Amino acid sequence: MPKCSRFFSSHVLILLYLFHVHVENTISEEMRSTVGIGLVLDMNSTFGTMVNMCMDMAVSDFYQAHPNHITRLQLHKKDAKSVLDANVAVLELINAEEVCGIFAPHGSEQEAFAAAIGETVRLPIISFTARSSSVSYKDNRYFVSTTPDEAVQSHALAAICQKFEWPEVVILYEDDTEYGNNFVSRTINVFHDAGIEVPYKTSIATSANDSHILKELKMLKKKKTRVFLVHAVPALGSRLFDIASNAGMMKEGYAWVVTDSLSIFLDSVDFSARDSMDGVLGIRPYLFASKKLKSFQERWKRNMLLNNTTSGSITEVNIHGLWAYDAVTALAIAIENIRRVNSSLLDVNGDKNRTDNRGLRISVLGQMLLSEVSNTKFRGLAGDFELVDGKLKASAFEIFNIIGNGERKLGFWTLERGIIRELNSSFVEPTNSVSTNELKNVLWPGNSVMRPKGRAILETEDLRIGIPWKPGFKEFVNVVIDPTTNQTNVNGFCIDIFLAALKVLPLSINYEFRIYNDSKSSNWSYDSMLHKIPEEYDMVVADTTIWAPRAEYVDFSLPYSESGAVLVVKNKKPLNMWIFIKPLRWDLWLAIGVTSILLGLVLCILERRAIEPNGMTYWFPIAFLVFPERNRLSNNWSVFVLVCWLLMAFVLMQSFTANLSAILTVDQLEFDFSDDYYVGYHEGSFMKKFLTEQRHIRESRLRAYSSIEAFHDAMSRGSKKGGVDAVFDEIPYMKLFLIRYKSEYKIVGPTYTTGGMGFAFPTGSPLVAYFSRAILNVTQGSEMISLEQKNFGPGYSSQDPLSSVISQGTSSLSLREFGGLFIITGLLIAFALVYSESEAIGHFIQNYFSIFWTPRIPPVEAGARVIEVAEDAGNIPPSPGEDARLIREPEEIEIIANAAQNHG
Repeated sequence: MPKCSRFFSSHVLILLYLFHVHVENTISEEMRSTVGIGLVLDMNSTFGTMVNMCMDMAVSDFYQAHPNHITRLQLHKKDAKSVLDANVAVLELINAEEVCGIFAPHGSEQEAFAAAIGETVRLPIISFTARSSSVSYKDNRYFVSTTPDEAVQSHALAAICQKFEWPEVVILYEDDTEYGNNFVSRTINVFHDAGIEVPYKTSIATSANDSHILKELKMLKKKKTRVFLVHAVPALGSRLFDIASNAGMMKEGYAWVVTDSLSIFLDSVDFSARDSMDGVLGIRPYLFASKKLKSFQERWKRNMLLNNTTSGSITEVNIHGLWAYDAVTALAIAIENIRRVNSSLLDVNGDKNRTDNRGLRISVLGQMLLSEVSNTKFRGLAGDFELVDGKLKASAFEIFNIIGNGERKLGFWTLERGIIRELNSSFVEPTNSVSTNELKNVLWPGNSVMRPKGRAILETEDLRIGIPWKPGFKEFVNVVIDPTTNQTNVNGFCIDIFLAALKVLPLSINYEFRIYNDSKSSNWSYDSMLHKIPEEYDMVVADTTIWAPRAEYVDFSLPYSESGAVLVVKNKKPLNMWIFIKPLRWDLWLAIGVTSILLGLVLCILERRAIEPNGMTYWFPIAFLVFPERNRLSNNWSVFVLVCWLLMAFVLMQSFTANLSAILTVDQLEFDFSDDYYVGYHEGSFMKKFLTEQRHIRESRLRAYSSIEAFHDAMSRGSKKGGVDAVFDEIPYMKLFLIRYKSEYKIVGPTYTTGGMGFAFPTGSPLVAYFSRAILNVTQGSEMISLEQKNFGPGYSSQDPLSSVISQGTSSLSLREFGGLFIITGLLIAFALVYSESEAIGHFIQNYFSIFWTPRIPPVEAGARVIEVAEDAGNIPPSPGEDARLIREPEEIEIIANAAQNHG
């Protein structure tokens, strides 16, 4: 029994549940209301076919997911191929089919008309295509756009330009619709606020032929801006890039950015056009890759095939279709939330003041529907659906790089965070990666990885570089023209600096050398070459000096050589054997002599009781110090006097030494220009003008030479033989000259200020800053020394001070500088020798001459003299008488004399 009751009870419950469901469904079907929503679209167009399928699927998907809703949204479709068709369709939907809302037709004029009608009849007009519509939400409260505001995309584009440091952008847009004009106007304002200039904007009609587009692009190519922003539909954009590629504007140095008006439809662009877009940057609203979106895309493709429907060149559903899908979903949610739909949705007796003589029905549901749609929020296929001021709240934008027929995601942009690299799974929040503010590496047009600067360095394709042909100083610039092939080869220090600077430049430059003075004329100058900038040359690479008068018509880079000019003369000193007297004037020499004599007299007086004066000793007090053992001082005051003399002598000796050193040094460094000199200078340089205007040397005294060898020849000959007395030129030339001829020449006088050697450019050229920074890297790097020694030889270095070169040209002191001192010393020595040894020298002379001449002396007289000498020497006893000659017998004296002569 219990089992039967339990069985019976369960069956009763099942029957009651089935009855309840049947009754509920019956009531729902009876209570369910259908709300009409109008759709005006070109059903046969590629865009219309895609959107129509998306909206049908939106209705089906929504009510399949919500079968219990008591309202049903029904699309009332009108096919419109023209503006007139669209406007008529809107009126029919309002009056005849009594719709509660209308999806606005595509097109600015159609949207404006529909918005005006909607504002009149209080009927929501929903647009899923309006991005830059002229319809203002402030004046048209019933116009709702389920797409983000175009101004948000303009901010994203400005952020990209700031990221890549592009100072200016050219905008190309289609002028067939009001969308393009509105976009350009808003974007220019946003760019201006971001500090980005838009110097040019070019409008191109979609119907324009290729020759017209090519003409416009060639005009833009002549400008210096190299960043182009393209806002065009695929029909125009695909042709534009193909023509730009043929015009040579899709190569290195150019940057192209496309807006979502083209980037959304890239799947519809054919392969040949995609190839021409290689390296282009794109921006478009980001689609979160959800499972729901992937399922919808697969079903959309399947439905297109099952319905035997083609969407033209569109092979994938794009975000416009997803916006349309989400707009239908939002309306279905809003209608269900109202729950007061009945047969009196349209009331002809509504607002009399606004419908007089028009016969238009005022919507009772319109305001409520608008309010519900504006407050509806959900996660749709295109992202979060939320309306702010009648427009879809912007989410993230995706930044991508077109590479071949594919794409590479570079990063994202959000209104809150700007440019970021990654988005996390929450869709809008950036990750905490350290690289979130950096984009991935970009492959630019021309397969370049170097970021375009945004502005062309020059308006020409290749840099025209002027270099001079000159007969001398080929270490700096050497031009060799092959007579058989007419091929030009250039080398030298200046050329090596230029090539080294190119390696460190942050941009790639194509260049060609153009020879100045290729006729090898001697009548040329650096100034005349610089005056050909910019007509013939974009840059001059030569040993050109940075000089103030030249800076009036050209700009210079930073110097890459030593600055300054010096005077070089032959290392030949005048004969001056009395140079040792120069340190002291004649009055000081006289005072020293008088003081020495007075001190000697004072010493004689002080020491008269102790020692016997011995003549010359007291004439020089210093003798007491030199010979102390022979000149002992007994008086303490004598010691005091000698100490005072020593102090004075020490001061005088030190002063003499210092002054003599200064005289010898200044003799090698001091030099001044004079009208008596002939001065040589570098032919073709600014030195002639410098010497005549600043040093006031007569032009007749100047002679031009073109090489180091010519300088040497002129200096060797001297001015009296048609040469020169000195050469005035810049330090690099003169250092090279001194290194080659070593001590034959020397630098004299001061160093005169010049700017050094630099590259010349047209005034205002942006190349000046680039090359100046590159020159700094080269001159301060390790390569500089090798470049100098390669061209100037192992002994040259700009790092060595100029004093080292001066010291090489400084000769040693010779005998002639101190010849007078040796003469005076020799005379004094000779005088002392003669005075001291006068008696001995007399005997020496007498004996020397006696060899050649012996006087005849009588025997008796000679004998008497011998006896006298012998007696004085003690050899014989003295004679008892006063005179031996009178006492001795004559015969005895004669015998002694003969004996003396025989013995010499």
